[in-house]
Amino acid sequence: MTKIKPFKAIRPTRDKAYLVATRPYYSYKKHVLEAKLETNPYTFLHVINPEFSMQEEKSEPYSLERCVRSREKLEEFISEGIMFRDEKETLYLYRQSNSETEYVGLIAGASVDEYDSGKIKKHEETITQREKHFTKYLQVVECNAEPVLLFHRHHEKLEETLEQIMRDRPEYEFTTTQKIKHEVWLIQDEKIISEIQRYYEDIDSVYIADGHHRCASSSRYSKEVNAKKDGFRNYFMAYFISEVNMGILDYNRIVKDLNGLSKQEFIRLVKENFEVTELGEHAPNCTSIHQIMMYLDKKWYLLNMESAEFDPSDSVGQLDTNILTVNLLRPILGIQDLKTDARISFVAGYRGLEGIEEKIDSGDYEVGFVLFPVSVEQLKTVADEGRIMPPKSTWIEPKLRSGLTMYPLNDD
Repeated sequence: MTKIKPFKAIRPTRDKAYLVATRPYYSYKKHVLEAKLETNPYTFLHVINPEFSMQEEKSEPYSLERCVRSREKLEEFISEGIMFRDEKETLYLYRQSNSETEYVGLIAGASVDEYDSGKIKKHEETITQREKHFTKYLQVVECNAEPVLLFHRHHEKLEETLEQIMRDRPEYEFTTTQKIKHEVWLIQDEKIISEIQRYYEDIDSVYIADGHHRCASSSRYSKEVNAKKDGFRNYFMAYFISEVNMGILDYNRIVKDLNGLSKQEFIRLVKENFEVTELGEHAPNCTSIHQIMMYLDKKWYLLNMESAEFDPSDSVGQLDTNILTVNLLRPILGIQDLKTDARISFVAGYRGLEGIEEKIDSGDYEVGFVLFPVSVEQLKTVADEGRIMPPKSTWIEPKLRSGLTMYPLNDD
């Protein structure tokens, strides 16, 4: 049984939705971010970074001063009619699509109690300091600005109901410069809301796809404010999506140097743990699990993992990300901690082989590795066992927008 809660979102007016909604702050290059803040007075980035136009000394990120200014900027957006508060409790059906893919799910409140009890399952560790930062933000701003991405098993009747709703005109409909179409439908009919809630009662487990720190900070916040059991402070905003609608892409590795080894020495050591095949300047994408594509000195290599050491019965040990770390990154390249070592970076799979080639050919990095994507079943198995995946094991789509719906925490 999974609980979902309708809520009265703070959201943009229909005519400004495409101007308000934004990708996460950190996803923009500095010059693009500055241009957006300078040219678009409606972008939600002004709430996230309320000190952009200030001449005086700026406050530290996540400081009390910064959080207060974010709250003030949000209140300014509401007072100026850029955003408003829904009068009815609502579920928000959100579809994100392009020429190749389509993601459909529901924005609703997810239960903190279900997260605390392990019913909402995680596969990543969280950092306590980041939890505290996010909790402070919630205490001051009293809103969730971006949904956590949660997935669950396919439910046929639920999908049929959502398909029926999408036959009507959406409240929001706009396309971004990334050629992604965003559509939002409001579900306010109490009978339909109750029907959808009953369908979710049939779903036993929900899994975190993206947003582990936001889940953890919502739990921390709920305890600190002594939230009522069924009150809005005991829920957090989430985007619930069927596992068949979600996309998991590879999350690839690039390394700055060969740890003092020559290219010949490096390849010789790699051959001790992998079967290595030289492919030349052009190569296909990874086509199966336990194969790695390696790019070095303008050449592609196929690393077959069958000769590498790993336990196929170990849910974490048999992940390609873990096999690469245990058999190559640590012993050969000397990278012990993927979270903290500045020599390693990560490239999302949607950038393709060209994204790896660009980074290596620039001279900033020496070698790159392309991995086969983690499957939904692998992710679920790790979470079901209460275990943790290696850092940056998955790049999960869709990537959600900030400011399209906000979940108020002060409704109790």
